Amino acid sequence: MDLFDKNLEDELKKEAPLADRMRPSVFEHFYGQDEIIGPKSPLREAIEADNLSSLILWGPPGSGKTTLARIIAEKTKAYFVKFSATNSGVKDVREVVQKARERLKFHKKRTILFVDEIHRFNKRQQDTFLPYVEDGTIILIGATTENPSFEIISPLLSRSAVYVLRPISREAMKKILTRTIMDKENGLGSFDVKITKNALEKLINFADGDARAGLNGLEIAVNFLRTKKEKIINEKELSEILKKQAFRYDKKGEEHYNVISAFIKSMRDSAPDAALYWLARMIESGENPRFIVRRMVVFASEDIGNADINALSVAVSAARAVEFVGLPEAQINLAQATTYLACAPKSNASYSALLEAKKDAQKGSFGVPLHLRNAVTNLMKDLDYGKGYKYAHDFPDAKTHQTHFPEQIGEKKYYDPEKDKKT
Repeated sequence: MDLFDKNLEDELKKEAPLADRMRPSVFEHFYGQDEIIGPKSPLREAIEADNLSSLILWGPPGSGKTTLARIIAEKTKAYFVKFSATNSGVKDVREVVQKARERLKFHKKRTILFVDEIHRFNKRQQDTFLPYVEDGTIILIGATTENPSFEIISPLLSRSAVYVLRPISREAMKKILTRTIMDKENGLGSFDVKITKNALEKLINFADGDARAGLNGLEIAVNFLRTKKEKIINEKELSEILKKQAFRYDKKGEEHYNVISAFIKSMRDSAPDAALYWLARMIESGENPRFIVRRMVVFASEDIGNADINALSVAVSAARAVEFVGLPEAQINLAQATTYLACAPKSNASYSALLEAKKDAQKGSFGVPLHLRNAVTNLMKDLDYGKGYKYAHDFPDAKTHQTHFPEQIGEKKYYDPEKDKKT
């Protein structure tokens, strides 16, 4: 690096967003994630001993995946290569591997390849890594916000340790923000800004476990104060600046499915207050109300069934209300339907019966018994279609006791109406 490159790097760092400037490069400033990176933890000892094997870092945005990779880059003697899966392809991977082989052959130097958002690589691209991870040409570090079980190919996953990073705790977030306010080199120390206790709590709530969101919020607030005489961030001004809390919720990601799962299970457990909370979480995060109400319609039959014959009607009515009224007013209809379904008696008798019937249906395409067939032509009558059929209304209680199953299946009992009578 020549003098001009160094000046450019210093200028870029100076103008970088606060979150990037404050990204720690030492463990002492890496707050949170003590379970996996605390003193004496296996991963930390492996990093400090420069004895890493391939690993996957899985966690929500702002939980420290890239920061941890940066610390590894500082600590290791291996050559560190970073690229993003969003703008790299198989050709880029092969070039990195070729250089890694040469580095190992001629200089006996290992290569650590850090792939941000590795879940964006398709199966073919991930397959490219596999032989070189196996033979030790590269040490792969993948970062992902998505569940590796679904997004990383099994052979690659089996050769990598998976570390789960949690959302940043409130205590750790407080340390991050306080350090930033005090730091004179990369933070806001030279600006001499102060923040009230209530405003700091508000900012921690805004961050919602995402360190980047917390630092971005702090930077927005400080930029607002630059024209002010008094450099104090208070709760009222902070609320006006931030306007809306940024909930951690990816409508296409795992948290999307986690929240809807919590919503359904709260209704199933007859917990209306919890169900309302998860409903509010989805509404506040911008979830499509059609997705919510579709699940409610399914729930009405799967978990309530005939224990309350009105449940399905309520859910379908909520679905119509969503289409007819739309948000924001339709959230009232969703709330009403949610509390009704949560408080309704529960039974899965119909759904369980269907699952049992499907098992028999999968045994083969057995013919319909002749007496249950319609004889719509003379040929069909000659072939005994409908012969011996007993018309239910000609019998007491409209019950004939004739068989309705293929001979190969025999008589079956799937549905027990008594199960629908429980409360």
